[in-house]
Amino acid sequence: MITSPQRSPRLTGVLPGPKAAALIERDAHALSPSFTRPYPFVMGRGQGCWATDVDGNEFLDYTAGIAVNATGHSHPRVVQAVTEQAARFLHMSGTDFYYEREIELAERLSEKCLPGKSARVFFTNSGAEAIEGAMKLARYVTQRPNYIAFLGAFHGRTLGALSLTASKATQRRRFAPLIPAVFHAPFPSPATGVSAAESIRRLEDLLSTVVPAESVAAVFVEPIQGEGGYLVPPDDFLSRLRELTSRHGILLVADEVQSGIGRTGRFLAFEHWGVQPDIVCLAKGLASGMPLGAFVASAEHMNWAPGSHGSTFGGNPVACAAALATLQLLDEGLIENATRVGDRLLSGLRELQAQHPQQVTDARGIGLMLALEMAAPALANEVIQRAFQRGLLLLTCGSSSIRLCPPLVLDDSEVSAGLEILRAVLREL
Repeated sequence: MITSPQRSPRLTGVLPGPKAAALIERDAHALSPSFTRPYPFVMGRGQGCWATDVDGNEFLDYTAGIAVNATGHSHPRVVQAVTEQAARFLHMSGTDFYYEREIELAERLSEKCLPGKSARVFFTNSGAEAIEGAMKLARYVTQRPNYIAFLGAFHGRTLGALSLTASKATQRRRFAPLIPAVFHAPFPSPATGVSAAESIRRLEDLLSTVVPAESVAAVFVEPIQGEGGYLVPPDDFLSRLRELTSRHGILLVADEVQSGIGRTGRFLAFEHWGVQPDIVCLAKGLASGMPLGAFVASAEHMNWAPGSHGSTFGGNPVACAAALATLQLLDEGLIENATRVGDRLLSGLRELQAQHPQQVTDARGIGLMLALEMAAPALANEVIQRAFQRGLLLLTCGSSSIRLCPPLVLDDSEVSAGLEILRAVLREL
C-alpha cells in the first residue's frame, strides 16, 4: 500500500493576516455580537480536512464546521450533486409540491433511522427546527404536555429547543420564560461520576413526584452529549431509558444532530447500544454543509393532519441532492473510516493523557466524536489558541473539554499531524 506523505499546516506570517484582520473589523460592525468566535480564523477555501484562510494560511481542520462537513470541505461528488441540481431548479417548496430528490432522500433515511418500520420524514433547515418539530409531533401523538431532557444537553437555541437545552447558563440567560413543561435529570457518564442507575433513579423520582408519567409526551436524549462535553454514557443507560419510556407510553426522541451521520462509526450513535428510539432528529453532517435537518418517526406516529406542520425551505432540492451524495459516500466507506482512524486518534489522545496527567484528565469518545478533558476551562482555551497558532483548528465543549470532530475523510497522516501539534502545545504548557 502506498502511503501519502504527511502534510503539515502552512502558516505564512502573524495571525491573523492583514486580509483576515480587515474582515474581522468589518464583521464587528455588521454581525451579531452573540456569535462565539474563539480565535481569528477567516475561511477562504477548503478541501477535505484542510482549510485555507483569506491570507493563504493552511490549517488542519478538526472542527468540520462543528461536525457539519462530514465528507470534508467541498467533496467533489457533493459539489457535483449540488451543481447539477442547481442547474435544474433551486427551490420548489416540498410543503406544497413534489420533487424526486426529497422523496428519494426520505426513503433512504427511513431505512437507516428506523429499520424494519414503516417510517416517514419531515425535513427542516436545522437541528433546532428538527427538535422543535419533534416536540410538536410528540404532543400531537400522545396528547400529553410535558417533556424530560438531561442536564448538560444541547438541543438548540430556538425557544422550544432552548427549553430542553441545559448546557450553559449563558444560553438561557435573559430569555425567560421558556416552555414551563420541561424537566431535567442528570446525564450519566464515567467522566462525571453519575451512574446509569443514579440517572434512572432520578428520572423515576421525577415521574413519581412533580411530573406524573401519564403527563410526559417525550424524553429527549443525545446518545453522546455534544456541547455538554462529548460525554459517553454507561453501556446500560440507553437500554434502561428505553425500557422506562416504553413502560409509561413515553416517546423516546434521539437527538442525533451531532452524533449521527456516521460520526461515531455507525450511522446513528444509538446503534452502538442496540436501542431503537421512537423519533430521530438529524442535521449537521446530513448534507455535508448545506442547511438541512430532519426528524424521522414511524408512520404510526407521524400521522398528523395536513397543515399541522410545514416549512418553506425544509427539504430544499439542492440540499437534498447534497444529502444523497453524502449518504452514498458514507455507504462506500466513510463510516468504517470513522471507526478506524477514530480508534487511532483516540489511542494517541490517551497517550497524551498519560504523558501529561496534570493537564489532561481524560480522553474519551467513539469514532470521530472525541474529546480531551483538561484540568481547567482556562487550560482548554489556551490549548485551542496555541493549536490555532500552529495551524490546527479545534473547539471546546463542556466546561473544560476540547472536542475533536474532524471530517470523516480524515486519514492516518492527518491523525499524525494533529497529534503532533497537540503534543507540541502540551509540551509548551
